[in-house]
Amino acid sequence: MDWSTIIPWLIVALFVIGYIAIATEHNLEVDKTVPALVMAAVLWTILSLAFKAGWINVIDAEGHVYAFTDGKMAEEGFKNILMHHLAKISEILIFLLGAMTIVELIDLHRGFEIIKLKIKTNSRRKLLWIIGFLAFFLSAVIDNLTATIVLVTLLRKLIHDRKSRIWYASMIVIAANAGGAWSPIGDVTTTMLWIAHKISVAGLIEHVIAPSVLNFFVPMLIVSRFSVFNGKIRLPAENGEKKIERLELLLSSKTMLIVGLTSIVMVPVFKVLTHLPPYMGMMLALGIVWLVSEIVHPEEQFDKERKHLYSAHTALSRIEMASILFFLGILLAVAALETIVWGKIPIDGKMTDANALQYLAYELSQVLPNEEILIILLGLLSAVIDNVPLVAATMSMFSWPMDHIFWHQIAYSAGTGGSILIIGSAAGVAAMGMEKIEFFWYLKHISWLAFLGFMTGFITFWIEHMFF
Repeated sequence: MDWSTIIPWLIVALFVIGYIAIATEHNLEVDKTVPALVMAAVLWTILSLAFKAGWINVIDAEGHVYAFTDGKMAEEGFKNILMHHLAKISEILIFLLGAMTIVELIDLHRGFEIIKLKIKTNSRRKLLWIIGFLAFFLSAVIDNLTATIVLVTLLRKLIHDRKSRIWYASMIVIAANAGGAWSPIGDVTTTMLWIAHKISVAGLIEHVIAPSVLNFFVPMLIVSRFSVFNGKIRLPAENGEKKIERLELLLSSKTMLIVGLTSIVMVPVFKVLTHLPPYMGMMLALGIVWLVSEIVHPEEQFDKERKHLYSAHTALSRIEMASILFFLGILLAVAALETIVWGKIPIDGKMTDANALQYLAYELSQVLPNEEILIILLGLLSAVIDNVPLVAATMSMFSWPMDHIFWHQIAYSAGTGGSILIIGSAAGVAAMGMEKIEFFWYLKHISWLAFLGFMTGFITFWIEHMFF
């Protein structure tokens, strides 16, 4: 039995099985973190055992190939490859932990209530546009998932009719995903591309903001003419309810909102000025917001017994650690595909060893007429399966320089393609869970709008590339 041929295919097969389990978590009724963690551990176990048995070779990020027959140097090489991948993944996880903690601190101090109190219209159509613009720009600052959760929570206090509310919630998903695509901190995938030096802040904003705006604007313009957005909504106004709402604000609400959002926005500036990794800027931002949360007094009669209610420790307890562990598992699984030597491909006129993902990229380039088709397929795939491993795989498959149009299109495609199905993005899944939006209802009423916006943005990319 030729194990050197079987092992690579076994690893790919297990990855596909794990991927299917992640995509069908609702049917299996098993949290997607479970198959992600199991898949990562099993793949690396097989890699280690097969490598030590001499059945496979491994390759690092610089293209150095290690065979077990190389002795002690090979063992060190294998360990260094694993540590290299873990270090890259840790940068993303630390960044996300910092951002999520800051957002939870703002929410603990009811900072987002200020946004709610600024909405004064009772027109359904105007409210749609206000909520849409808030989702688009807020997602660029606090990420699309958090913006969706904040705004759907806000919607519940403004619109009591669930049938109307799911329309608003669905449009929040489209707007939030579009807004997150043009910001390095707006979506996990753009953060991954930014940390990996595939995109710069200025390059991403310059090239992706126009397609993202149209991705948001076109569906909003169409849906705003629907009858569900005609007429007025009842807002709590002169009947005393407004006063009750204002009591929901704390003395620290405004301070925490301003300090928190400003700190997150300054993270890309910190990277540009210091050339340090983004997670260092996020650690500084978290430290500042944490310090402010310790100093401020949320209530007039504030004592030590109530301090824990508004502390960073409480904020940390509210973070969804399952999401962090999911990213750890899925990125380590993709790293396994980056590590195994699959075959040889022509690079600079000579045949060179390539990992599984590089080999796949080469094969796709031979089959597909151009890379634009591949990017559109990636966007459509991200509506069915998680975009994090898709982008992680793409980063390993291609070696274009920073700010190449390919990376900008990947950021746009992976970020906005997920809007086509309600399960295609973290924002969609959050809205689905909070408002019990049915899969087929979204497919019938919203998917075609999201697809239209997605393709409009892509046409904008082509026009930009052709003429500018």
